[in-house]
Amino acid sequence: MDIVTAHTSQLPDAELAAIRALLTDAFEGDFSDEDFEHGLGGMHVLVREDGVLVGHGSVVQRRVLHRGRALRTGYVEAVAVRADRRRRGIGGRVMAGLEAVIGRAYVLGALSASEEGAALYAGRGWSVWPGRIGALGPGGPVRLPEEEGSTYLWTPPGGAVPDPAGELWFDWRDGDVL
Repeated sequence: MDIVTAHTSQLPDAELAAIRALLTDAFEGDFSDEDFEHGLGGMHVLVREDGVLVGHGSVVQRRVLHRGRALRTGYVEAVAVRADRRRRGIGGRVMAGLEAVIGRAYVLGALSASEEGAALYAGRGWSVWPGRIGALGPGGPVRLPEEEGSTYLWTPPGGAVPDPAGELWFDWRDGDVL
């Protein structure tokens, strides 16, 4: 098994196309161009077996406003494992690489989990955010109650531990905000 961590700028077009194909297959076609865009511009963890891309995840910087402080947050995106290689620890290897990046570069990790992915994150110490969630949109603050219960946080050693009584306000982006 070969594991590589690289910035988007270091990935050739053919590699980005392979990542896109993996994500399309892993999410059974339910992975939009905006979803793909959200996973670019940061660090990627790629897992290959016998030269074939079987796992991927990325972490991009976002700002999360909490109690008047903008937290530099490593937001996990585009985590996927090829269907025929699941339940073999590949997702854990992807997450370990992403957590290493978060631990070195951010005060907080965050992600929005699918029902299928929630167990992976919870098993690695990520916790469901119990409070309110919103985004700072172009027209002002927008509550995102549909994201409550599926947004997970991870705090690296020395990172920021948000007060669960407070709200998390994510920076805005096109498509799915979280």
